[in-house]
Amino acid sequence: MLTVFGGLPGVGKSAIARRVAELRRAAYLRVDVIESALITSGLVPAQAVMGTAGYEVAQELARSNLDARIDVVVDAVNPVAAARDGWQRVSEVTTTPLLLVEVICSDRSEHRRRAEARASDLPGICVPTWEQVESRKYEPWQGPRLVVDNLTDVTVGIDVVIRAIEESTAR
Repeated sequence: MLTVFGGLPGVGKSAIARRVAELRRAAYLRVDVIESALITSGLVPAQAVMGTAGYEVAQELARSNLDARIDVVVDAVNPVAAARDGWQRVSEVTTTPLLLVEVICSDRSEHRRRAEARASDLPGICVPTWEQVESRKYEPWQGPRLVVDNLTDVTVGIDVVIRAIEESTAR
């Protein structure tokens, strides 16, 4: 199973994605970790725009794990359709079911509070300011996906995603 999370910074997608990966004993691919490694290794200058490199590495790692019959959970913003389409291609190439999960926070002031309270846990990666979150290019999602409003208790979102995965794999 390939489960791909997306959503704006600060909505809580990493908290849900990490726990889902733990519960499913799946490989956890966080694009921020890959981008941090590219920066700290010197392959990408810290001030450079990352572009698609982190996503391309994550997609190859996902293919490799799925080919080995290991479920994969991806944690990334996935801000544009092209990024999301890449996961669809991985799913098709590996003939693996795909669950797209868009995490939102429906209360703008709560989303802002979370975004402003965040600190980076990775070298070379700076968390965006609220102004950067608001001005970020983020294309609306099209097509089937599970939308999780992570407004209150994170365990609710985790349970919803786990149920959706179980339903997908039971088919």
